[in-house]
Amino acid sequence: MFVTTHPTYQLRGQPCAIVMANTTTSNIGARFTGRAVDGWAAQRSAEGLSVQSIRTGGYCRARQRLPAQTITTLARESGQLLCNQARQGWRWRGRIVKLADGTGISMPDTPANQALYPQLRTQAKGVGFPLARLVAVICLSTGAVLDAAIGSHRGKGYCELDLFRGLQQTLRTGKVLLADALYCSYFMIATLQSAGVDVLFEQHGSRITDFRRGKTLAKRDHIVRWQKPNVRPEWMTREQYCAFPKEITVREVKVTGRVLVTTMTSHREVHRGELAQLYKMRWNVELDLRNIKTTLGMEVFSCRSPQMVQKELWVYWQACQYTHNQNDAVIPRTRPDPPV
Repeated sequence: MFVTTHPTYQLRGQPCAIVMANTTTSNIGARFTGRAVDGWAAQRSAEGLSVQSIRTGGYCRARQRLPAQTITTLARESGQLLCNQARQGWRWRGRIVKLADGTGISMPDTPANQALYPQLRTQAKGVGFPLARLVAVICLSTGAVLDAAIGSHRGKGYCELDLFRGLQQTLRTGKVLLADALYCSYFMIATLQSAGVDVLFEQHGSRITDFRRGKTLAKRDHIVRWQKPNVRPEWMTREQYCAFPKEITVREVKVTGRVLVTTMTSHREVHRGELAQLYKMRWNVELDLRNIKTTLGMEVFSCRSPQMVQKELWVYWQACQYTHNQNDAVIPRTRPDPPV
């Protein structure tokens, strides 16, 4: 994967693949360019090769010239490879389950970063730091990051759902999506349902659940039809709005004190207890994002320009894929038990 994905040309006299490898390993450990260059020099010496200059200037310039498309492609493809190669017993009822959630990231206070990722309005100028919003789609079985989007933490078109809409191509027919109540809306469910993706969300607080309506399956378990909202969202065109069906059919079930909404409507195929156990697994996305931020040091980015911030994000994702690949080969992650 690494060799076939990356070009073979050199950047500032250093092979592109070596620059990418050094950048990834330096993000796994301490984020020092000197450590990456020294590591490469030590490796060449151990292999009996001549040691080039250990000055960091050339490496830093090479890292800036590293194509962003190369980094993103490698991270996405390696994540997808990990997900597809997950053991059958790690899947839920033989199906791949994906998690979606968002988080916030800070970065150095430079004019370029502030222009694209402005600080919060409640903070005085010169006091706060640029703040970005991240949304990631993660494989439940392996923890691999399949895709991600970054945007401003405030402003029109940069809310968590706006960023997630750009990642929906990651979800394909037959997959299952787990997410919190923020994602539980008519338009989100209708879009994913039309793509053949099943969902399991917690009911949004703005929607009233009345179990006296619809087709009763069991106590506090029914199938109900949701009508298309009369008001078209600002982000949606009139043509897109008209293309949505007038209603969708979903299943609402109350378990463990919360109402869950799913498109898996057959209570004979999927018992309410199975839905409850599956939704508990949603918490893994919170743990995965927290672990990536704390273990790899991604709470605060180090790059001083938006272009390098984008590269740094995807290098972190690639480092995450590498660590999961190493861990899964030795210690399986705690994931859903195989169905009985």
